[in-house]
Amino acid sequence: MKTLFEHAGGEEGLRAFIEIFYRSLLADPLLQPLFGEGRPSHIDNLTAFTVETFGGPDTFSKEMGGFPLLIDAHRGLKINEEQRRRFVELYMAAADQAGLPGDEPFRASLRSHVEFGTEVAVQNSHAETDDQLHPLREVPRWDWE
Repeated sequence: MKTLFEHAGGEEGLRAFIEIFYRSLLADPLLQPLFGEGRPSHIDNLTAFTVETFGGPDTFSKEMGGFPLLIDAHRGLKINEEQRRRFVELYMAAADQAGLPGDEPFRASLRSHVEFGTEVAVQNSHAETDDQLHPLREVPRWDWE
């Protein structure tokens, strides 16, 4: 069985998806304050994270700072539930716009991935101590639901 990475079109397919998604974040009045003016490296990091999560190369963990980078990026942001839900909505819309596969098993995995990830980000964004962080400390490997 193909990995989610392969099913999504590999790094090229996921990068196209992340580019669309990131542009939508920067244009959204609810989420833009969390991202500021944006950074080109954010597309590279988010693509590499998604590639690794979906079963592709582990470049994010080995060469880009790995999960500690994500923890640091979210600390202090105080992400609220409305922002979390909007992030999920834009993520799924970008999947449509990028032409990612629309089959139900893939979309269910994609949705569960972003739902879980945003819940971790919310918790970490409110953590004032390391003990309050979500216990996840490495890039999760996502598979078919």
